[in-house]
Amino acid sequence: MAERLSPGDPAPDFTLQNAEGKAVSLAKHRGRKVIVYFYPAAMTAGCTKQACDFTDNLDLLAAAGYDVLGVSPDQPEKLAKFRDKESLRVTLLSDPDRATLEAYAAYGEKMNYGKKMMGVIRSTFVVDEEGRIEHAFYNVKATGHVAKLIRDLGV
Repeated sequence: MAERLSPGDPAPDFTLQNAEGKAVSLAKHRGRKVIVYFYPAAMTAGCTKQACDFTDNLDLLAAAGYDVLGVSPDQPEKLAKFRDKESLRVTLLSDPDRATLEAYAAYGEKMNYGKKMMGVIRSTFVVDEEGRIEHAFYNVKATGHVAKLIRDLGV
């Protein structure tokens, strides 16, 4: 498992498919701040709440100079269904081989209902305009996280 990222570290670059199967690269967002959040699975209760919270605050974040990218191991087809079902406007990206999840240390051993297991560690990163980690939040809660993030960022 990769070492956890800290403020000042270079953000691992990635190019992943969006819900339409088109390539989206972190490098293409240089010059803007990017919130990259990792979530376990589309169409589950917590992940739906988090994605809807990001969608509800997308205009506020965009006005403050932030782009938002959500990453999960789901295939693009499932992401498209998730987006359409929940009317999501957040860019959802597919990482089925978990290479990006692992590069951000957002995949590994975690506790789930009192049992240790391997899986996606719900995490959020703020990447600055030059591609460096500005904030790294691991083991975030699905509910209330977006509101806390907005407060922490002073948006």
